[in-house]
Amino acid sequence: MKASAAQIGTAIERIGRGGAADGPRLMLFYGPDEAGAMDHAARLGRALGAAAERVDLDGAALKAQPGRLADEAAAISLFGDTRWIRVTAMGEESVEAVELLLAAASVGNPVVAVAPNAKATGKLVKLALAAPGAMALSCYPPEGEAAVRLAAGIAREHGVRLMGDTAAAMADAASGDRAVLTREIEKLALYLDAAPDRPREAGEDVLAAIGANLGEAEMTIAITAAIEGRPAVVGAELPGIEAANMTIPMLRSLAKRLISLADMRGEVDRGDSPDQVVEKHRVFWKEKRSTVQALRRWSAPQIAAGIARVRRAERSLLTGGNPATVGAAHQIVGLARSVERR
Repeated sequence: MKASAAQIGTAIERIGRGGAADGPRLMLFYGPDEAGAMDHAARLGRALGAAAERVDLDGAALKAQPGRLADEAAAISLFGDTRWIRVTAMGEESVEAVELLLAAASVGNPVVAVAPNAKATGKLVKLALAAPGAMALSCYPPEGEAAVRLAAGIAREHGVRLMGDTAAAMADAASGDRAVLTREIEKLALYLDAAPDRPREAGEDVLAAIGANLGEAEMTIAITAAIEGRPAVVGAELPGIEAANMTIPMLRSLAKRLISLADMRGEVDRGDSPDQVVEKHRVFWKEKRSTVQALRRWSAPQIAAGIARVRRAERSLLTGGNPATVGAAHQIVGLARSVERR
């Protein structure tokens, strides 16, 4: 069935109180707001409690073993604890696995699935929308007032009242990214010693004091170095970016730069010179030289591979944990090295 965010929240609360028997077998979060989808999935984990066992799968695993999803959903924990299943990077390859889950005689563990590339017109989403045992929620990055409300709402959950234009500033800086907003607000709450039972106020002066400004200027060196093929520079910049909780914004800015480069590369392949294309697209003067060089070094397939690499790095970070951070850094340095070898 098609669900709203409020209906998803109610279902999660119901599962938390009584287990999977009181909720849907599958909650599918699809659309480009992967951070928002992961946050919904994390809410289920919090509702079930810290002792609950989480089983992580992905679309590739389900393609190889379609029956595994239903098996895991029906399995009993070795120690009798609550279990739940989280599937990331789900796509059309998982349709058979979802069909088997929904057709199973019984399941005892709820399943949440994040499908950032799934379309409303695809078989996966249509299956979830039509099934009474599933809930499907489309996830898109909030914009405008919705993004401001999101920032203020997350802050309230952490005991922080964002004053003046602070909520708007944080939403703009994070491009409405829920994961980035949450991390920055956690930093605010820690700095202010805030909690739901002891709320504190935060204005733009507090943001400045703790360096929570996510301006793109601080990421330019790493992004340019990655595109120009200077891995040593990228490696030197990444620790500072990570310390400022700016890795995800940096990855998204790098992806946007590569997507723009792909558009320009298409025009070069059709006969225009790199200099003509750069002028036509009104590239910022500080980036003209590096963009012309990139258009000469990067082929269209190489740009596509670079975008895929950056997306993998972002996806690994959204799953959380130190290995994910190391993996993301490895992907970006590897991207720069691949350019260096050309």
